[in-house]
Amino acid sequence: MNSSITRRWVRGSLLITILVLVAAETVFLYFTVTMNYDSVRRALESRVSTIITQLSVGDTQTEEGRGVLLRRMLEQFSEKDKFELMLVNSAGRVAVSTTGAAPVQTETPADLVAALQSEDGMGSAVYRTPMGEKVMAVTSLLPFAAEDLIAVRIVTSLTLVDDNIGTITAASMAIVMVVILVSIRSGLFFIRSIVLPIGEIEETAARMAKGNLDIRITNKYNDEIGKLADTINHMAGELDKSERMKNEFISSVSHELRTPLTSIKGWIETIGRVNDPSDPSFHRGVQIIANETDRLYAMVEELLDFSRMQSGLKLEREVLDLVAEVSDAAIMAQPRVAGEGIRLEYTEPELPMPVYADPRRLRQVFVNILDNAVKYSDAGSTIFIEILSDGVNAYVNITDEGQGIAPEDLENVKVKFYKGRGAVRGSGIGLAVVDEIVTAHGGGVEIQSELGHGTTVTVRLPLYKKGEKTPEPEKGTESNV
Repeated sequence: MNSSITRRWVRGSLLITILVLVAAETVFLYFTVTMNYDSVRRALESRVSTIITQLSVGDTQTEEGRGVLLRRMLEQFSEKDKFELMLVNSAGRVAVSTTGAAPVQTETPADLVAALQSEDGMGSAVYRTPMGEKVMAVTSLLPFAAEDLIAVRIVTSLTLVDDNIGTITAASMAIVMVVILVSIRSGLFFIRSIVLPIGEIEETAARMAKGNLDIRITNKYNDEIGKLADTINHMAGELDKSERMKNEFISSVSHELRTPLTSIKGWIETIGRVNDPSDPSFHRGVQIIANETDRLYAMVEELLDFSRMQSGLKLEREVLDLVAEVSDAAIMAQPRVAGEGIRLEYTEPELPMPVYADPRRLRQVFVNILDNAVKYSDAGSTIFIEILSDGVNAYVNITDEGQGIAPEDLENVKVKFYKGRGAVRGSGIGLAVVDEIVTAHGGGVEIQSELGHGTTVTVRLPLYKKGEKTPEPEKGTESNV
């Protein structure tokens, strides 16, 4: 991970920084050289122009006089230590120079060629002397006749200018290198500040993945990494909680399955010993075996149903009357309610309440809730069913007068595998199934309870308006209409 992040940083941020700095340095050096050379060229042009201006004494001056005056000015030139002044003849050769000797020429100087080709009669060139010295020359054509002389040429060394440019270049390169080094150091420090805590998180997460859910990441950061650590710690807590609930569920289901199996096995042995169909014990044993088998079947079916829901709840929706579905569930639960000595109070609303739902799944919701109400109610108590509507949603309230739910258990009763301390026999997934089904229908389940005074379960479902388009199935569900 370290090399990967570093490689991405080098290829991305650092490479871009270096390229930008190199481009900026190149542009800076180009303008530095150009400006310095232009400054020297303008200085040479100024001096040549001054000399020619001084020679413009009017038409009364003869050609010979101008030639003599030019040579005299050459001899009296005061900046011989900085510049070399030359007079160029019509053959393109240096006739005389302030150094006293004309330079050896094999071809016409480039600056003279440029002056002859330019509109203002002035040209410049940079070249190296036979001794290897870099110089700049500026030539200006004479605007008047002066014997065989046609131009004034001035030359200066660029050694000091190049030295100055070299100093500037070295300083700017040093600055660029410092910036690059600082970028590398700061970048590596920043990467380390990310890689090290992520490495710790990765190591802890790997230990969590192996099942060690008791460990937690020590959070020392108040940033995105800190939020990631908090999220993973929260995830570990939820996984730990889910693991404990799963183990408790397995233990509980094992106990729930063992009880009817033990009863069935015991009565099979009893019936085997009796071996007389007319014996009351024989009939009683057969009845108990049948009841326990039904109980086992219901438990296994509930578990399989919940398992199928985890793979995607399949709904076969249609427009139906919620009142009729609740009434059917009440009728189905009535024999068991009466058998437990409990009274069921339900007044069916006169007007239908249309909903777009799966009738089988909806009936399963109300049967499960009524089954819970019966399990947690005492003989002589009453279970109330009430259906209400606000014009947008329908609400089915099922209230019992049973033992109620402890406050610390109330927020978890819809969590799969959760069984509160006062829970009776069962798999512990009944309300989780109810919540899953109702949520898939676009509704919700709310539970209100007071310990020792009963519980109210409210199922909310959206009403279907005539003529409206049937809604799309929720993500993770299928709808076959």
